[in-house]
Amino acid sequence: MRFLHSSKFVFIIILLLLTQLVAQQPAPVARPVQSGDVVSSGSRIQAPSPNFTVAEETYTYNAEWRIWNAGTITLSISREGVNQRLNASAESQGVVSLLYPVHDRFQSLYDPKTLCSISLRKHTEEGFHKRDTLISYNYARKKAVLDETNLKNNQAKHIENDIPGCVTDVISGLMYLRSLPLTVGSVHTFPLNDGNKTVDVVAKVEAKETVKTPAGTFQTVRVAPDNPTGPLKTKGKIWIWYTDDARHIPVQLRGKMFWGTLTLALKSIETGKK
Repeated sequence: MRFLHSSKFVFIIILLLLTQLVAQQPAPVARPVQSGDVVSSGSRIQAPSPNFTVAEETYTYNAEWRIWNAGTITLSISREGVNQRLNASAESQGVVSLLYPVHDRFQSLYDPKTLCSISLRKHTEEGFHKRDTLISYNYARKKAVLDETNLKNNQAKHIENDIPGCVTDVISGLMYLRSLPLTVGSVHTFPLNDGNKTVDVVAKVEAKETVKTPAGTFQTVRVAPDNPTGPLKTKGKIWIWYTDDARHIPVQLRGKMFWGTLTLALKSIETGKK
């Protein structure tokens, strides 16, 4: 259970598993481009088609780790003026909460016309760690600005990192994938920033599958997001199952790591603001 004490450990899947794509990134070192590198010039956020819309809905997921109920995830989508807001929460439960309690809140704000992230707020309580974080994406300066306070000792941290003209974050990235034409065999590369170094996420649309969840049975497309140069290259794999229709609702998410497999299954969909 040594992994339960890592400050970077994130056991509730997509809200935190996508963070694994950008966690513990080493400082950039100048070197020639090598075979297998992700070429940043090919990575971009593609504006959605005029027909793409996201309803104001709340998705609730059951999280299962090995034989245990690990907790509950909620993801709520609403409007904030001309922008889109995503509120997300992660609550550990049962034996997992005894081993490593998690009480996290996220709020992502992005432009629905461009799908560029505007800001990401986090209140994270994971084990003995408790932090408030604000990441602002300043496209005029091409900087991601991170301000974080350790609520245990009141220490503050301020970091600025370069970003391209448009990035997504670890929460709105789930919505960005929904906007894409998820045809089997297609590959989509896009920049993702969590306040540190921007990374290229490569999402492969692998197959069509029928998926059973507590909310029902769905025809889906399976997508595998990855960061080929990051820590997941050797440590694990992530999959997301979106409904195989225009809505692309994420109905199941799974992470297979060295510490085991975690699965999120859609429990319910609630229409309207929450």
